[in-house]
Amino acid sequence: MGIVSQEAIKQFQALMDQVMAVDEPLKRTFQNVHQGYPLETFGRFLKAREWNVAKAHKMLVDCLNWRVQNEIDNILAKPIVPTELYRSVRDSQLIGLSGYSREGLPVFAIGVGLSTFDKASVHYYVQSHIQINEYRDRIILPSASRKYGKPITTCVKVLDMTGLKLSALSQIKLLTIISTIDDLNYPEKTNTYYIVNAPYIFSACWKVVKPLLQERTRKKVQVLSGCGRDELLKIMDYGSLPHFCKREGSGSSRHSQNGAENCFSLDHHFHQQLYNYLKQQSLIKEPVHPMKQGSFHVDVPEPAAEGTQIAKTIESEFNKFGNGNGLSDSLDDLKINGD
Repeated sequence: MGIVSQEAIKQFQALMDQVMAVDEPLKRTFQNVHQGYPLETFGRFLKAREWNVAKAHKMLVDCLNWRVQNEIDNILAKPIVPTELYRSVRDSQLIGLSGYSREGLPVFAIGVGLSTFDKASVHYYVQSHIQINEYRDRIILPSASRKYGKPITTCVKVLDMTGLKLSALSQIKLLTIISTIDDLNYPEKTNTYYIVNAPYIFSACWKVVKPLLQERTRKKVQVLSGCGRDELLKIMDYGSLPHFCKREGSGSSRHSQNGAENCFSLDHHFHQQLYNYLKQQSLIKEPVHPMKQGSFHVDVPEPAAEGTQIAKTIESEFNKFGNGNGLSDSLDDLKINGD
């Protein structure tokens, strides 16, 4: 870390010390954010605002206020019930923890192309997404830090584009909500995004979206050839590979023959641990009252101009494919090689 970076963190810390001295709720929720690593947290927010201390300070204070106003500290005590409903969410919002990189970073797998988001209301999907973020930050990352004896505050994401089609256009609004929540409240939590099983339609969209991204974001994205297995094995063991990377053409699956191997499935040990934790925390918080059905509503901040522009660009590109360019969803079978 350079001298300029260290000075920026010092200034940021001094500003936040003033806030913490007079605002106990913000102080409490900040402890859930930094998990014992406040300097690394200041660094993340500074990176997200190009090392501008004033902008990073505003961003973090806004984040902490959002957490307090929406009771985010309690979200891990709000399981989605009944279990059948939660299973439906898991089967249509494909995400899971497949393992760890050799450096100790959690590896999250995301089935972008086959996530349908059509089995529950938007609120349930947003709730589930935030719960996984909070479980990652409060349980997974601190545990990895203890195991590896160093601060581990970021993760790796492997995005499977199998099945990406024009119908994904209908999901852009929800995905914009989720990405806005992440950008403003969980910045710089992903070290690298690996894109695998990318069809032609992704290649076309990526060419127009890539120039719109900030340089630090572009550098994080790697488009791999095929299922990406050989490249990913350079940074993780075979056992940590997402199921869709273990053999060519395997792709994502909502209904793998062995749910324990499919990290998207509620039967996978990660989701079993997460769901059991949510239910246990609920009983601790409200031991007398039965768990209630109903989603946890969260205020969604306005997306940044960059995010809005990207969403509109993706929508425009998808529309081109649907407007008689001689291209159809059959092109999804074509694969591209990582540049």
